[in-house]
Amino acid sequence: MTLPPSQLLYGCMGLGGEWSPGPVTANAIDQAAAAVDAALSIGVSVFDHADIYRFGKAERAFGEVLKRSPGLRERIEIQTKCGIRLEPDHAPYDLDRASIVTRVDDSLARLGVDYVDTLLLHRPDPLLEPAEVAVAVAALHAAGKIRRLGVSNMSGQQIAFLQREIDLPIVVNQLELSLLRHDWVDSTVLVNHPDAAANTFVHGTLEYCGSNNVRLQAWGALAQGRYSGAPVAARTAAEVAASALVQQLAEAKNTTREAIVLGWLMRHPANIDPVLGSTDPHRIAACADAGNQAAIMTRDEWFALYVAARGRPLP
Repeated sequence: MTLPPSQLLYGCMGLGGEWSPGPVTANAIDQAAAAVDAALSIGVSVFDHADIYRFGKAERAFGEVLKRSPGLRERIEIQTKCGIRLEPDHAPYDLDRASIVTRVDDSLARLGVDYVDTLLLHRPDPLLEPAEVAVAVAALHAAGKIRRLGVSNMSGQQIAFLQREIDLPIVVNQLELSLLRHDWVDSTVLVNHPDAAANTFVHGTLEYCGSNNVRLQAWGALAQGRYSGAPVAARTAAEVAASALVQQLAEAKNTTREAIVLGWLMRHPANIDPVLGSTDPHRIAACADAGNQAAIMTRDEWFALYVAARGRPLP
């Protein structure tokens, strides 16, 4: 089975106001509506959430946007995550059966929807019992509350460990992948090289996902704007060089720096789906040309960006 071409997703972590418990303000809802409209205007149809984003306020703000826009729910896909807890009196990770079910129900209530298209297990839980997860997932799927299952921040071996117990296919793995966080590419080129020992990305994860129809989603895809003009207190020499090359390519191709940075990700044969995290409608709009730039990016351009971002030659 061949995975569909890459697509842009909108990450809703920035919606809802401050990172603190409390109500969602009218201003936060207006900001969320503007960001969602901007994402829709460039063809985004998948919106990424997590129950912890802004202590649940991101989901609540998005739910208010859905109320303002009748028919929008039927035109988009919503995914959310569970498994991380922010309450200081609870364990930081919790993928127990009861917790998964409860937290999905809470997300549905905040979003004001009957189901999410995809549920992602947010981080590996060292006390995870795959059989218990399987029971929770089966119950949620049978009840029509989730349609698909994914994970986030997991290696290929961890996904395989889960999948042995779970009947529903795991179809998504969301990882930090970007021009800045390029260790996932290093893991490929550094096989049989001494530098591989210092690389923290688990080699084989991309290969497992590609072999098992697990879609890769990239959080942090724009690297917080380091290559597209965001103010940064201090840049490394590699970041300066890569930023200059991004600017050069954007000018030569009459496009935006954001489109070049995202196009580099989407050019990879793993068909990576970048997750856009900005709440600025102008910056969201600047990403519109990413798919086209991926299609026309040459091998030489791709490697030039990669080597510049690495800051050192390839072996």
